[in-house]
Amino acid sequence: MTQDGRSILVVEDDEGLRSAIAAFLEGEGYSVIEAEDGEAALRVLDSTERFCLILLDLFMPVLNGWDFRARQLSDARLAGIPVIVITADAHAPQKALQLGAVDFMTKPLVLDRLRELVGQHC
Repeated sequence: MTQDGRSILVVEDDEGLRSAIAAFLEGEGYSVIEAEDGEAALRVLDSTERFCLILLDLFMPVLNGWDFRARQLSDARLAGIPVIVITADAHAPQKALQLGAVDFMTKPLVLDRLRELVGQHC
């Protein structure tokens, strides 16, 4: 069960990083659901869960961040959920802008910045 307005979907294929982000955010009082790729994330979003934010990696197997975002935006129920791109790519600002993301973070993540960005949307 998610907490209204405090639920975050973390979409990241690196299990260690995904778990670390989830643990950090749960420690900050958020409810977190994890997905290992875009396809898994879409399955989660098809459930009754409501999210205030999606943290989205770009480079993932099965369904990458670009394809996930295209499918998210094409679904009226999901299009309004803000996305923060998380990537090791040096061109993160441009890629986040192309995807219509509200912001971006580059890896390795700075936890104070993560706390700040999540707090702006949840």
